[in-house]
Amino acid sequence: MSTNWRELFPTRLTFIIFLLYMSLFIGQGIFVTASQESNNSYGYNTVTVVLLTEVFKLIVSTCLYCRDNNLRSLVRDVHKDRNVLALYMVPAFLYCLYNNLAFVNLATFDPTTYYLLLQLRVVVTGILFQIIFKKYLSQRQWISLILLTLGCMLKQVDFSGFYSDANDDSESAAIQPIPSNGNHTAEHPQVHGKNMSGFDFSLSAVFILAQTIFSCLAGVYNEYLLKDKGADVNIFVQNVFMYLDSIVCNAGILLLRGELLDAFSPHNLGAIMRFSVIIIIVNNAAIGIVTSFFLKYMNSILKTFASALELLFTAVLCYFLFSIPIYMNTALAIAVVSYAIYLYTQSPVVNLGKVRPLSSLSEASSKSTAYDKRKLLDEEGDTDLEMDMV
Repeated sequence: MSTNWRELFPTRLTFIIFLLYMSLFIGQGIFVTASQESNNSYGYNTVTVVLLTEVFKLIVSTCLYCRDNNLRSLVRDVHKDRNVLALYMVPAFLYCLYNNLAFVNLATFDPTTYYLLLQLRVVVTGILFQIIFKKYLSQRQWISLILLTLGCMLKQVDFSGFYSDANDDSESAAIQPIPSNGNHTAEHPQVHGKNMSGFDFSLSAVFILAQTIFSCLAGVYNEYLLKDKGADVNIFVQNVFMYLDSIVCNAGILLLRGELLDAFSPHNLGAIMRFSVIIIIVNNAAIGIVTSFFLKYMNSILKTFASALELLFTAVLCYFLFSIPIYMNTALAIAVVSYAIYLYTQSPVVNLGKVRPLSSLSEASSKSTAYDKRKLLDEEGDTDLEMDMV
């Protein structure tokens, strides 16, 4: 059976969105780890960083909307679809918890192990996708999802018994970074003291499980709003809804912690106004906006495959940036995940809902015509799309 690129990536732009999504998420783990102190703590208020990220997202989405409209029109649209604004409070709250837990968990785990443990969401996303969209996955699709999960789990299998002591290539050796000038602790302080062994049934395991569940629920529900309840709403207005609600949620966390005013003191803002932190804000803001396009014009199942690829590329980058070696288990994980991706491309999930494929950014801000809506309601599942293909 040939690879169905037409269904996997309906247009060139959707393929670009896929690559952007993957690249930006790889950057998240790297940038957050690089911003940590030598004891893996943060020299800045992480909740404030998440809040400022949401503010930045809101500004960017408003500017993108105003390319073809004006602020008065935005206010009118927000008021008209205020019921959708209320619905966005659910994924906004879940994403708020997810984003804040990302900082907590990246202080405990190295980036590769962090992304590995997040792959627990693969099968959970598949189950939620079936429940919410009433689209049941085929046997081939489930096999590819399970293989993807197993491939990611292989990353943590200890193959130390296959190596000789003389070569010292055991998996335990991977826990220590490679010294470059005889002083690896000073050279790579960010990875010192990190949990690189994976799941250990501690409080950190509870946090990573919670983040996984929040990610699954938020991603699938957000896709539901983008393609069903809010399908007729401009995507940039939908983003405004999400970020307004997210700002409220993060401000609420600061208020509960008694840090709302102190978070914006000159001292705390000075700690944030560093390149290593600003790049996190910009990168995470880009992730949020690209994710909305990903879920609206593709689906949360394909998103899990992008996440698996993030794990593999993160492992390679961590080797060069933090001197974390790559061993046999990583190579086997790459092989299994690659086959799972190949298997999935034979029969990818198609879930456009009430949304037509995106071929240009200008279409994202334009409203669907009655013809488009009628056409999409008639086209379900396997209809070939007369668009420019990858």
